Amino acid sequence: MLDLVEGGSTWDEIVQLAKAIEQAGATIINTGIGWHEARIPTIATKVPRGAFSKVTAKLRGAVKIPLITTNRINTPEVAEQILAEGDADMVSMARPFLADPDFVNKAAEGRADEINTCIGCNQACLDHTFGGKLTTCLVNPRACYETELNYLPVQQLKKIAVVGAGPAGLAAATVAAERGHQVTLFDSASEIGGQFNVAKRVPGKEEFYETLRYFKRKLQTTHVEVCLNTRVDVTQLVAGGYDEIILATGIAPRTPAIPGIENAKVLSYIDVLLQRKPVGQRVAVIGAGGIGFDVSEFLVHQGTSTSLDREAFWKEWGIDTHLEARGGVAGIKPEPHAPAREVFLLQRKTSKVGDGLGKTTGWIHRTGLKNKRVQMLNSVEYLKIDDAGLHIRIGAEGEPQVLAVDNIVICAGQDPLRELQDGLVAAGQNVHLIGGADVAAELDAKRAINQGSRLAAEL
Repeated sequence: MLDLVEGGSTWDEIVQLAKAIEQAGATIINTGIGWHEARIPTIATKVPRGAFSKVTAKLRGAVKIPLITTNRINTPEVAEQILAEGDADMVSMARPFLADPDFVNKAAEGRADEINTCIGCNQACLDHTFGGKLTTCLVNPRACYETELNYLPVQQLKKIAVVGAGPAGLAAATVAAERGHQVTLFDSASEIGGQFNVAKRVPGKEEFYETLRYFKRKLQTTHVEVCLNTRVDVTQLVAGGYDEIILATGIAPRTPAIPGIENAKVLSYIDVLLQRKPVGQRVAVIGAGGIGFDVSEFLVHQGTSTSLDREAFWKEWGIDTHLEARGGVAGIKPEPHAPAREVFLLQRKTSKVGDGLGKTTGWIHRTGLKNKRVQMLNSVEYLKIDDAGLHIRIGAEGEPQVLAVDNIVICAGQDPLRELQDGLVAAGQNVHLIGGADVAAELDAKRAINQGSRLAAEL
């Protein structure tokens, strides 16, 4: 209904079309938003919940048949609010039913707190679809694999220890316990979540709070014994008499071999996102994978996240708040807030910066940072770090130059944390590695949750 492309329909044309559809005999209209060609996000995590329901609301009264609104409606509360405010007669959802096929039943039974919420990441649904892979879901790996991945009641109860309460450990613990095993989950931190506690702090990724809410409730309903603030060692685990020990101990940020890396200007992404260490006004980010983009977004952002403010989101992306412009965008300039810092996002690779991001969301991240004047540079050689800043060369023929920055943030990959493995194997324990402890390449929650769930389904 709202095209979000230059040359799209005017509002009068939208109304004319709706009336023609009604006169042709339609009994209901679904009011879709945007085209795939649109350069404005419409369904990704950065889009506020129910961001476009007011477009449907404006059409109400122009026709007599019911109208359905859609896009980023992912909880019963959001749906009910849209209906209560009179924005639409019905709501439409799709991805939320991949995340939790029992969504409607849980809502109807007053168990909305048990719903596994769609986080709008697109990583396993749309990215798979457009990549020619079978569609599934990051938070629910059973989606579209229901005939091969089943969580069946156990024939023989086992005592299982899961070390690490990140995405992989949470999935393994809850699936194993759901099947009937006796599960104890250990984590040295004071809260569950692991690397999700890093991601949820990034503006536009607030939906990760929902996944942690879901797992917290799932741990309760499946009766997992949760031991936080607990760093277990080999001796304790062996003494526990566990039949299976699952190591989901995660990763440690990798430190690249750059001369001067020990300089006080250097911070890790954990320092910035989790420990909230002070960061100066000019910053170089080394590593332009997903974490580098997240850190850059965090550093340039100021004020309320636009993913939590519909009007601010529309202004940031150049959507006409009065719905009078053709296509909703003609003549409307994006109004992103001024960047909080000057940021350089750097990578060694010669490919386009951000080339490895999600197929359907990478352009959103690149555009968002470009609009906040982040300088994205590829083919960068890191020469050294000193009090003057970061010394680099761009391209094989480039001249050495200095980025006079206040801080350098390292987002250059991760190494697996497996210090418990050898001792447990030597003690004759049945040990399994999952998540970042198994493969640390780019923090991959999709793989972690899938791997944890599949392992627990087989034990």
